[in-house]
Amino acid sequence: MNEIENKIIETQQGTYQEENIVTLDWQEHIRRRPGMYIGKLGDGSSFDDGIYVLLKEVLDNSIDEHMMGYGKTIEVKIEGEKVLVRDYGRGVPLGKVKDVASKMNTGAKYDSKAFKKSVGLNGVGIKAVNALSSDFFIESYREKKAKNVTFQQGQTISESDLDTSSQENGTLVQFVPDKSIFGEYQYKEEHIEPLLKNYVFLNTGLVISFNDKKYFSKNGLEDLLNENLTDEVLYPIIHLHGADIEVAITHTNQYGEEYYSFVNGQHTTQGGTHLTAFREAAARVIREFYNKNFEFSDIRSGMVAAISIKVEEPVFESQTKTKLGSKEIGPNGVTVNKFIGDFLKKELDNFLHKNPQTAEALQKKILDSEKERKAIAGVTKLARERAKKQICITRNSVTAGFITMTTKGTI
Repeated sequence: MNEIENKIIETQQGTYQEENIVTLDWQEHIRRRPGMYIGKLGDGSSFDDGIYVLLKEVLDNSIDEHMMGYGKTIEVKIEGEKVLVRDYGRGVPLGKVKDVASKMNTGAKYDSKAFKKSVGLNGVGIKAVNALSSDFFIESYREKKAKNVTFQQGQTISESDLDTSSQENGTLVQFVPDKSIFGEYQYKEEHIEPLLKNYVFLNTGLVISFNDKKYFSKNGLEDLLNENLTDEVLYPIIHLHGADIEVAITHTNQYGEEYYSFVNGQHTTQGGTHLTAFREAAARVIREFYNKNFEFSDIRSGMVAAISIKVEEPVFESQTKTKLGSKEIGPNGVTVNKFIGDFLKKELDNFLHKNPQTAEALQKKILDSEKERKAIAGVTKLARERAKKQICITRNSVTAGFITMTTKGTI
């Protein structure tokens, strides 16, 4: 093979040499592959568009502070493209303000003592917001002192000295999603409001102020179900609390099942191990309570429920944290399945024993679902049998016609 042929083959196959190996800066990697960090981009017309994920990533840090017992109020302001989030937690340690916003895999949440059951564990979230923003500003207030850093597209523009401050402890983050990444976009209140409501439903006592409108929940997941119900309940909502778990359950006459699942305050829209365990355990406990061999599908038909659990160092299936993958509740080795099963076995069973009217209404719903299922099965079976007979008659007619034609042909 001559030199010209070698060059032709090299051109067709592409070169693969040392110079082809590239190391990207952290912000450049996020900007080139934003989908790895925030899912889809979008223009704000859908609730899961990237600009809402940016807001959520900043809010999650503030929520984690509240969950640790610091800060009862979070302020959110959105004016056009500019987003501001101010919490009243402990404030980022002043010597690390720049690092938490610009160094990948940097954060306090690797230490379970500081953030035992937090949402964000990967040390990525706020860095992704920084890299994907045309302007990003973070300021921390701590013990009458303040420190701030300004970035553009993840690049440091300015960093203040340590200043005295009269502000209450906490952290302020302000950012503008980069139009060179997201294109033309618009924040819509209809997608922000459900996000904020879920935060307060899961954190009783927390107040979120959004453009001066306040969100607050007194009854947690019970309020969440009442907010989202589209049909009349057949019995009052069963609301159960425990250490690191909260559950709300009711039934309506709607078809199918409807669930809202959360882990450490994160709305797991795709469910995960906790939702699978809940569906199984709830049906099993109810069946055992009545001591009847009810089908699980009949028990869950029309069920509307919400479950929230807290897990140490949760494992999610992606950075957007929409599906829980954790098998265990924490380092003690107790599985998610056992934790939820044991809780429902005790609390749900006790509740049904203490509330006979609810137990009666629930049993009636199960029996009605069973009756309906059997009726539908009977109709389906009859239709199937009729269809088989019709096919048989048609085949016989075709066969008879074929024989007749053959006979005529023979004569």
